[in-house]
Amino acid sequence: MNIPEINTSSSATLNLNPNDVVEKAYLYWAGCGPGDFEVQLNNTIITPERIFQHFRTANGNDLEFFSAFSDITNLVQATGNGTYTLSDLDLNQWITYYFQNRTNFGGWAIVVVYKNNSLPFNQINVYDGLQAVPNNIAITLSSLDVVDNQGAKIGFLAWEGDENIQVNETLSINSIPLQNLPLNPVNNAFNGTNSITNNDSMYNMDLDIYDIQNTIEVGDTSALIQLGSGQDFVMINTIVTKLNSQVPDAQIAIDDVDVRCNSREIIVHYTSSNFNSTKALPANVPIAIYIDDVLLATTQTQNQIEVGGTESGTIILQIPEAIPSPFNISFVIDDNGTGQGIVIENSETNNSSSQNVSFIQSEALIPLADLTSCNEGLGAGTFDFSTYENTIKQNPTDEVTFYTNSEDLLNNINPIADISNYTANSTPATIFVKVDNGNCFQYGSFQLKTIKCPSIVYNYVSANNDGTNDTFNIKGLRDVFFNFKLEIYNRWGHLVWTGNNNSPNWDGQAAQGFILDNSEIIDGTYFYSLELNDADYPDPLYGYLFLNR
Repeated sequence: MNIPEINTSSSATLNLNPNDVVEKAYLYWAGCGPGDFEVQLNNTIITPERIFQHFRTANGNDLEFFSAFSDITNLVQATGNGTYTLSDLDLNQWITYYFQNRTNFGGWAIVVVYKNNSLPFNQINVYDGLQAVPNNIAITLSSLDVVDNQGAKIGFLAWEGDENIQVNETLSINSIPLQNLPLNPVNNAFNGTNSITNNDSMYNMDLDIYDIQNTIEVGDTSALIQLGSGQDFVMINTIVTKLNSQVPDAQIAIDDVDVRCNSREIIVHYTSSNFNSTKALPANVPIAIYIDDVLLATTQTQNQIEVGGTESGTIILQIPEAIPSPFNISFVIDDNGTGQGIVIENSETNNSSSQNVSFIQSEALIPLADLTSCNEGLGAGTFDFSTYENTIKQNPTDEVTFYTNSEDLLNNINPIADISNYTANSTPATIFVKVDNGNCFQYGSFQLKTIKCPSIVYNYVSANNDGTNDTFNIKGLRDVFFNFKLEIYNRWGHLVWTGNNNSPNWDGQAAQGFILDNSEIIDGTYFYSLELNDADYPDPLYGYLFLNR
């Protein structure tokens, strides 16, 4: 028996067109025996990233076969066109044993995926493993998306097929037999041929490409490959499909979640994209928003997103009180809120983005007592709450600010400038206070109230129109005691003037209807009687005043 010699190295030429750009390159090497898993490609040591093995018993002998895979994209991109030599693939120690069953082989191939802008968009699927065809097997190719079957092709890398053995040796897609004449007749699919170079002397290796345009339909998401062999032993290593595929690929990413202190309102910034695609993503693609897997809200993209493009979005969400903190928020693009989409995509498994969110809550603020001051008229009053600033600080660096309404407090606008001499135009009034430690803030409130204080009488009148003491002034009287009655008498007890809340202040003139109607009265001492007509001040007030012009 003449034992064949097996080479440990061989070469092949890569000859792409000038505008072809290598996107991916995958090296497969295979052979009989348990395997040689350190080879060289153009003097670069290559070790496998994945290993495939197959075991078989023939004629009472246990047989083992192997295949190895390595991603060599960087090497091929750097080298480009030219000769590639694989070396150190040494299977000689196993040749004698495997030659007895005529199952000896060894070889290698590089699957190159390239881009050319003059070509139509295509979906390239690469499936690999090491599955034997001793009789009949069926392989289902999933993750297809057939939107156009024009020019559809399928390619195979297979090992150990013999040209002269063609007993029931068939290859079909979706039960439709394939042939690639003259290299691959319908009854001899695995016969040591190479469709790319038209080589028919590959010796136990097949690199064949078939047209499958008439075997698949638009809308298909899978294809059934059936391989049959009545005698020949064949192992399928790699299957590559090329489909004219112009489809978008909606993706979404949560960029940031703004959580406001002491608020259940959050602002989410997100980006919708169309990266892994061959077609623009249409406008108005629905986006569903879930809190702990329960639908909270929906929104949608605004514009058409071109291939490789993005669109930024922002949405304000009010989280229900029933949702505890922390919680998980998820954005799912191409989801109308029922888990259903409206777009056929390149991938349906990359449509969501999630983030864990916690509310920021401050501790309760120390209660502040309400403040009271004298009613200055119509409920107005002046207040000093400057001492509260140090009372409620927990740290020296805390910033304390006061506001007239809660909206200004939350938006950090319009703080009260003078807290030691603040005038409230009407009371009761609520003052809101915020203590900010830089990370979060506490807030609370207190009331400003006014009371009717005893009136203060300024009993000097110089009615000379010089702008000072021109009238009889009683502080805390007008618009406080609305029903007061004021009377002024001369030293002989004659009534010279009377007034109330609707009258102007006395300016030294006699009131109409008295002895000295509308006439200027002489300087001197006069007496007043003030009836407040208020339940808190039932007794009249009496006193004197001095008129001097």
